[in-house]
Amino acid sequence: MNYLDFEKPLAEIEGKAEELRSLARTNPQMDVGKEAEALDKKADQALKDLYKSLTAWQKCQVARHPDRPHCRDYIDGLFSEFTPLAGDRNFADDHAVMGGLARFNDQAVVVIGHEKGHDTKSRIERNFGMARPEGYRKAIRLMDLADRFRLPVITLIDTPGAYPGKGAEERGQAEAIARSTEKCLEIGVPLVSVVIGEGGSGGAVAFATANRIAMLEHSVYSVISPEGCASILWKDAEKMREAAEALRLTAQDLQKLGIIDRIVKEPVGGAQRGRKETVEAVGKAIEAMLKELAGKKADWLVKDRRTKFLDMGAKGLAA
Repeated sequence: MNYLDFEKPLAEIEGKAEELRSLARTNPQMDVGKEAEALDKKADQALKDLYKSLTAWQKCQVARHPDRPHCRDYIDGLFSEFTPLAGDRNFADDHAVMGGLARFNDQAVVVIGHEKGHDTKSRIERNFGMARPEGYRKAIRLMDLADRFRLPVITLIDTPGAYPGKGAEERGQAEAIARSTEKCLEIGVPLVSVVIGEGGSGGAVAFATANRIAMLEHSVYSVISPEGCASILWKDAEKMREAAEALRLTAQDLQKLGIIDRIVKEPVGGAQRGRKETVEAVGKAIEAMLKELAGKKADWLVKDRRTKFLDMGAKGLAA
């Protein structure tokens, strides 16, 4: 288990319980069952207390936890007959973006998502979920395909933001993000999105300009990272805690503001402590959102999506 900074008290309790059990394994005559059980109960209560009222910055840490389920886990757990599509027919294949044809509850769909990777090798290969222009152009290809064959589109958002490297900028990063966002607004099929970890800036919006948007309970969605915001406003990245509060980036804040439509509950301790349950909960949320949009005509879906995002700005100005 990888423990976050604020989980250190919990780490100590669980560590002591594991030490007792380790001693018992090496010395079968030792009876440590009651002591270990008492520590387990104490750890369970500590976990509940920690996650009862997380701050915005703590939610950022949970959203970035390396053990959270990533796009690959959701595709493996929720979709069948997944057939990936590779490349943008222009430059290369971007491994930070996964996408292809699949079946969800036996319904043909197109699924697109950011993949961060699960170990050092895969994280480097996936560029830590930061897509280059090729990734967004691959997504556009997939959305065009979905529109042509009348297939719902499901997007899974988990990125710190689009990759800001020199090569990406030279190949039209901003233009690719804008065209991907534009394509989301144009397609005449249901489009639903789930923020499963980080929803970072335009890199997330390019996939999440959807009819319905859900967020996992401890995921975040913001125009800029707390560290980046703090560097700009206070010239000090260490003020990320204050920036996280000011950004209103939690699922709870964003539901109140009307940015997202539903929150998907996570197990106590975050998705990383109940990966299977989390994947199943996301599947139920996707099923419910698709059901809301089933049978709607293309014109209605396009208008609904555009109105949803135009109203966000109007509500903001009114406030």
